[in-house]
Amino acid sequence: MKTLKVAMLGFGNAGSAVGRLLADKHDEIMEKYDCDVKVTAIVTGKRGSVVDPEGIDLSKVCKAGATGAFPEDIRGLGAVSALDVVKNADYDVVCEMTPLNIFSGEPAITHIKEAFGRKKHVITANKGPIAWAYDELSQMAAENGCMFFYETVVMDGTPVFNLTEHTLKMCKVTEVSGILNSTTNYILEELAKGRDYDSIMESGRRLGFVEADPAMDIEGYDAAAKVTALLNVLMKAGITPDMVERTGIENITADDIKKAASRGKVIKLLCSGKLEDDGRVTASVKPVEVEMGDMLASIDSTTSVVSITTDLMGKISVIEHAPEIEQTAYGVFGDIIRVVEGIQQ
Repeated sequence: MKTLKVAMLGFGNAGSAVGRLLADKHDEIMEKYDCDVKVTAIVTGKRGSVVDPEGIDLSKVCKAGATGAFPEDIRGLGAVSALDVVKNADYDVVCEMTPLNIFSGEPAITHIKEAFGRKKHVITANKGPIAWAYDELSQMAAENGCMFFYETVVMDGTPVFNLTEHTLKMCKVTEVSGILNSTTNYILEELAKGRDYDSIMESGRRLGFVEADPAMDIEGYDAAAKVTALLNVLMKAGITPDMVERTGIENITADDIKKAASRGKVIKLLCSGKLEDDGRVTASVKPVEVEMGDMLASIDSTTSVVSITTDLMGKISVIEHAPEIEQTAYGVFGDIIRVVEGIQQ
């Protein structure tokens, strides 16, 4: 029987959900793949870290939830940093789930480089490394014989990258577009209902998908990072988020939305990137008026959509309907299973 040891950098809502999924599916994975998946390290920013090369009892850790203290008998090492774990812990694959630095991708990029330097596989749910350093990191993975998966960085667990890699063989992606930021989609939709901005933000925070400081969403930074990640992987764009033409929704008013409605249109924050005639890939994030009958107009609340245009299969669209944290967890879980399958070969 093979063993796969997993180090988890970050154990908030998504990390806790991944832990629960691994605990729930442990025996099924053993039966199907003859592989014992063990989490041997968990590092958090505020609750300390747990490191056990024999495997951490996930049922105990997950009972604490995303914010509670670890149980006394597995509390572990205290103030051990994510970098300490990456450099020194016993693991086969690291799951990079630390908070996003949208302006640099650090320290997640450094964590991944250190793991590849030890010839360890990497899964990232952090979009920063894919947006800021995809080419360098994918080259390092190849040079060190490491698997590198990142399905969760855009649209949670929806299989966007897997779809293109495994089912669109020999297709050249020429354009990518979509609605990728659920916060702005929700805000625009609620403004259209006549609600005031403050009450929209209050209810969004209560529901858990509006941040305490939503500026990164509202000003288009999050969407820019996501479309950059898509273009870097699907189109080998080699761009960074600061190269995206970016306009957020901070200046969109209820009056703008009413005027658009009078013309039979709705306003959506649209991400797009396309292959130009000179071989460059250009990208933008900006509010766009969409015809009421267009598919994009039906993307409501926290639902997201991405459309991929190819030379051989035309345009394909994938919609993720109102995801919960379980979808994010499944994206990471699915990548872990890909690593399990990879070590079988």
